[in-house]
Order: sequence, then C-alpha cells, then structure tokens
Amino acid sequence: MKVTVDGRDIDAEPGRSIAAVLHADGLRSWRTTRVEGSPRGLFCGIGVCFDCLVTINGRPNLRACLITVREGDVIETQEGVGRA
Repeated sequence: MKVTVDGRDIDAEPGRSIAAVLHADGLRSWRTTRVEGSPRGLFCGIGVCFDCLVTINGRPNLRACLITVREGDVIETQEGVGRA
C-alpha cells in the first residue's frame, strides 16, 4: 500500500505501525523537541515516552508507535509542538 510522508509517496506494509513504516523507510527522527529542537523518533515503542509524535491526516501529536498504517495516510513530521 502507499502512504505519503512529508509529501513523498512510500510503500507501507499492511498491519504495521506508522513508526515501523517510517523506520523501514530509513527515518530515525520525525519530530523535534519544543525548547531545544532536539531530534526524536522511535524510543519505547509502546506509547509511554511520546517521542514518536507525528501529524497523521491533519491531526497533530499522534503517537506513531500506536497507530496502524492505512492506505493513503498522509504523515507529516513535526517541529516542536505540532499544529493542526
């Protein structure tokens, strides 16, 4: 299936989390922290740390490790606090 990440179409395996799809595509960081702009990505993988926040289909601050990818998802990386 296809999804869009920051305007780029990529292949995604059905049943995977958004975080797994991003990681499989070579992305290791997909958000920055609010104050220092430090890169963040997949850390705990179970939704506890909130390091994997992304915007999915226009909804900011969603945990990529907890959401299963769907055909046509539009995923955007975030800087600081995500905005809708």
